[in-house]
Amino acid sequence: MVVSSLEGLSDAQQQELIASLSAIVVGTAGGEVSAETLTAVATASGNSLSGAWASIFASAVGKAKSIEDFCLAPGGGGGGGGGGGGGGDAAEEAPEEVEEEVEEAPPAVDMFGGGDDGGDY
Repeated sequence: MVVSSLEGLSDAQQQELIASLSAIVVGTAGGEVSAETLTAVATASGNSLSGAWASIFASAVGKAKSIEDFCLAPGGGGGGGGGGGGGGDAAEEAPEEVEEEVEEAPPAVDMFGGGDDGGDY
């Protein structure tokens, strides 16, 4: 998703975007990523960042050990989409699905403590 403006984003989405971009700016500049520095960068960019979002992102970057570990490397995310079709003319047969029947075992314990005599319940 390409974002060219904060308009149209919910408040939470705006805060998340501002916090993440502030973390990238501070981290790549070699500064200490803290709630205070994230808030300062957000303010300098003409935005506001709540203390809660600043703390969450500062903690996340701190746990990641570095901004490089916090951010995915280009092309490093996701598992890929798998191979495409071969485009051959031969019709492929889909393997037939076989449903397994599973027998349910009777309950191991009577939850109410009674046997067949009716008990208290």
